[in-house]
Amino acid sequence: MTTTRPVIELDRVTKSYPGGVQALRDASLRIWPDELTAIVGPSGSGKSTMLQLMGTLDRPTHGTVRILGHDVATLDDRQLSAVRAAWIGFVFQQFHLTAHLTAVQNVANGLFYHGIPRRTRLRRAAEALDRVGLGHRLSHRPHELSGGERQRVAIARALVARPAIVLADEPTGALDSRSGETVIALLHELHAEGTTITVITHDQGISRSFDRQVEILDGAIRGDSAAESAT
Repeated sequence: MTTTRPVIELDRVTKSYPGGVQALRDASLRIWPDELTAIVGPSGSGKSTMLQLMGTLDRPTHGTVRILGHDVATLDDRQLSAVRAAWIGFVFQQFHLTAHLTAVQNVANGLFYHGIPRRTRLRRAAEALDRVGLGHRLSHRPHELSGGERQRVAIARALVARPAIVLADEPTGALDSRSGETVIALLHELHAEGTTITVITHDQGISRSFDRQVEILDGAIRGDSAAESAT
């Protein structure tokens, strides 16, 4: 480990909703630089809530969330938006691409709030698409791409700002098995190049292919292969 500071840290985090529902209970977790982590659990286990908190898209009811050492409770909404833009790349199951924009324009939008000139945004977007194997599809719109290609565009958009971590929520959930395997292989390749990646999944097969597996059930962390290997 080149640094003692985790990229993301949850310290005894609980997330409650009206009606007494606890989606996450007393969860503590550290994600370190260069890790490839799967957070695995069935539907309703709390793993998507955990991703929302890790990505600063929501705030905990109790406990502390830190991003690169910064307590998110001390940051206002504008500062949190800046944290997300600079340090966190998101990949979602449903791609969230803009239909009328080309692949390169969709990826370039990931740099819109960075104050980067348009020409530079497009150049960096083209480089990111080439990195995920889509350098030949820059001018194609989402409806002209397969599901696997659209997810690779979404991954390129997550990477284009060179974030500290990429968070992926069920990135193969909307794909056929072959396309899903291609996306997981790509995540492995990106990790080998130095990207810190955390994937939320219900698929035990996917999780077993990752270096670290964190199991969550009924809102609580039930197992962590990193902790087990340290004992």
